[in-house]
Amino acid sequence: MGKLSGKSALITGGASGIGASIARLFASEGADIGILDLTVDAAEALASEIAREHGIKAVTAAADVSEEAAIKAAITRIESTNGPTDILVNCAGIDNTSPLDDMSVEVWDRMIGVHMRGTFLAIRTVLPGMRAKKWGRIINFSSQLAHKGAGTMVHYCAAKAGVMGLTRALAYEVGSDGITVNCINPGPIDTPLLRHIPQDWLDAKLQELPIGRFGKTSEVAPTALLLASEDGGYYLGASMNMNGGDYML
Repeated sequence: MGKLSGKSALITGGASGIGASIARLFASEGADIGILDLTVDAAEALASEIAREHGIKAVTAAADVSEEAAIKAAITRIESTNGPTDILVNCAGIDNTSPLDDMSVEVWDRMIGVHMRGTFLAIRTVLPGMRAKKWGRIINFSSQLAHKGAGTMVHYCAAKAGVMGLTRALAYEVGSDGITVNCINPGPIDTPLLRHIPQDWLDAKLQELPIGRFGKTSEVAPTALLLASEDGGYYLGASMNMNGGDYML
């Protein structure tokens, strides 16, 4: 029996990067997996892989997390196979850079929409099922930049700080229902998302890291497992920081 046997986990942005590492680890611990991602081929390939290796159910659905109707339909599709969501991991994200005075409203709105609106919509969709069972795990992804800030990333830092605030406030609302809400705040992790950042920004960031390297997705996933399992039952409104010393709390 794995730590997540009998549980259904839904991971937004689960087809690659941190989300994919979490999907693999959760599947190895017995959870049925729902992967919600716009990258359909990668999501289906991962679902087939983990279902075959671990004998669990793994299904996919495509949706832009910032669109209410789309995310409701996607989660309904996943839950029709896996049952009500026990564990929600809000990992979907985008990343880009721009000085504020050059930033368009569209770029700002898109960043806020994916990170904040998307997190809100996914939670609101699965929360009734968690309340009905008096058990649930909600794991949101923020960033160390919500604490530290970064030039040319005002929109990203604002969005991630909003996710952190949402996490803490919601923890007060649902903690008495057996639902935990926590936040993971990684530093720079070697993912496809990070590789879209300009090289000069990456070079400068690497010089700031006391550990001297970017993190691995496999170094983030175990924290998600802790928060998803019974072992993490006393974490509520917590911010978990693995950032190579980029910002020390």
